[in-house]
Amino acid sequence: MEANYILFTRQTVTRIRLVHAKEDAGSSKSEACRALCLIISKREKKKKVGMADMKPEEMSHPPMDQLQGLEYCIDSNPSWGEAIALGFQHYILCLGTAVMIPTLLVPLMGGNAHDKAKVVQTMLFMTGINTLLQTLFGTRLPTIIGGSYAFVIPVISIIQDPSLVQIADDHTRFIMTMRATQGALIISSCIQIVLGYSQLWGICSRFFSPLGMVPVVALVGLGLFERGFPVVGRCVEIGLPMLILFVALSLYLKHVQVRHLPILERFSLVICIALIWVYAHILTVSGAYKHSSLITQVNCRTDRANLITSADWINIPYPLQWGPPTFSADHAFGMMAAVMVSLVESTGAFKAAARLASATPPPPYVLSRGIGWQGIGLLFDGLFGTVTGSTVSVENVGLLGSTRIGSRRMIQISAGFMIFFSILGSTFTNRCYINVICFLFCNFSVAAGRFGALFASIPFTMFAAIYCVMFGYVGAVGLSFMQFTNMNSMRSLFIIGISLFLGMSIPEYFFRYTMTSQHGPSHTRAGWFNDYINTIFSSPPTVGLIIAVVLDNTLDVRDATKDRGMPWWARFRTFRGDSRNEEFYTLPFNLNRFFPPS
Repeated sequence: MEANYILFTRQTVTRIRLVHAKEDAGSSKSEACRALCLIISKREKKKKVGMADMKPEEMSHPPMDQLQGLEYCIDSNPSWGEAIALGFQHYILCLGTAVMIPTLLVPLMGGNAHDKAKVVQTMLFMTGINTLLQTLFGTRLPTIIGGSYAFVIPVISIIQDPSLVQIADDHTRFIMTMRATQGALIISSCIQIVLGYSQLWGICSRFFSPLGMVPVVALVGLGLFERGFPVVGRCVEIGLPMLILFVALSLYLKHVQVRHLPILERFSLVICIALIWVYAHILTVSGAYKHSSLITQVNCRTDRANLITSADWINIPYPLQWGPPTFSADHAFGMMAAVMVSLVESTGAFKAAARLASATPPPPYVLSRGIGWQGIGLLFDGLFGTVTGSTVSVENVGLLGSTRIGSRRMIQISAGFMIFFSILGSTFTNRCYINVICFLFCNFSVAAGRFGALFASIPFTMFAAIYCVMFGYVGAVGLSFMQFTNMNSMRSLFIIGISLFLGMSIPEYFFRYTMTSQHGPSHTRAGWFNDYINTIFSSPPTVGLIIAVVLDNTLDVRDATKDRGMPWWARFRTFRGDSRNEEFYTLPFNLNRFFPPS
């Protein structure tokens, strides 16, 4: 091989010299470059023919439809004890978002600490219900359906509505704002319900190629960088050790086993939270933050929990618990943008979860079915009053890759934890907290009477450190779709490059503009239009989808079928196109007999 390469190099140099010898005095050297490019192009064509004849097993890293190296895939299950422990770990991870969104929005709505606790309880309850519905009847992928930050912009727009701002009493303003948010969620949920159950989203997904999905799935993870190290930096003495310890335990020490169980790889998240919480508490009680600024104390101290002791011992959320919803066209149109963003983000997260669960890419029928059930979940969010809509929890998708376990049963057990603990009192904090030590060592029968007895303060900085790894896993899954495409094509390089760059750059522009001017770049008299534009273009996956799919389906489409990777996904375009689809995505209880795949 080396002898052939040396011979080729010598022949190339000789030919270039011949070209230079024939050049006139005034001619440029560009002709020599063209000659070299022509020679290399001809050689690459011959090499491409040889690669086409190569068998997949002869390649060092052949493309694979299913990710290898997982201990348990979507339809295989660990032991019940291990599944329960892993389910509790997923429950802990989703608490960060479940607490942070109400912490951000409820005070702006005029709510007090008790109102915030009740909203957090309701959000956890609905997260459990929506997760069970999705894993049983939706895509059946191991995904948690939790709160979405995409709904923050339209909800803040509702909060700033003049008719609500003028209400003097804070609690009354909170109730009326919650009812307005509920009405907007109920109306806008119809978009996902219609697109899902009519199979329109499945038809649209037929235009999604592996090339077009690379930036979408990658940006589902990488687009959340603002919730990663920028938050860790607020308390670097806690966040950085958390990040380093988690990487060390879950990767470098993953082979450490206890009774043939890789305990550090499977349960590194719980172990790290317990150890770093003890370290953070020592810093707190020793007075390390006694003279620090308020922001530092909020992000670092463990005694800033502000526990709500007046919370009910047992409180079951129920529909219309805040009163009858109110409906407004402006609010509903603005909320529809967030629903579309949630749809795009969930589509990318579903594809990432399928790969990390060692399943085949979900067929359009299954994807549409999942979106339909997510629309039902949005309708329930509006009826129960969770203050925000729902989407696939990206951090929990990343945890599938970290633990190398993609079991569906594990996620269903986690949903059970959410429902159970949301009913047993709602003593939550103004930021995320979990007392893992208390849970592990206290008598559960005594502690269960008050759910708050299980919890003490955990700074959100620690969760941000975990997000750095989990979001990175999801982003890498998106980049792995490039194995199905031709990355030696300038067309492919252009589409992926510009989609990733603008998918990060445009939302960052909207974010910085909003922080500087206190309103988005779209600032017209039509509030619903402002919400629509500012919400859509603040979402990296949505921007990436718009650019990638439009370019991929309009730029030299006829000659780029193989470059786009369409032959690899051809058998997954229909439910019965591959026998593995029925294994992974068939409905339980023999329901496929009544709802046959279209």
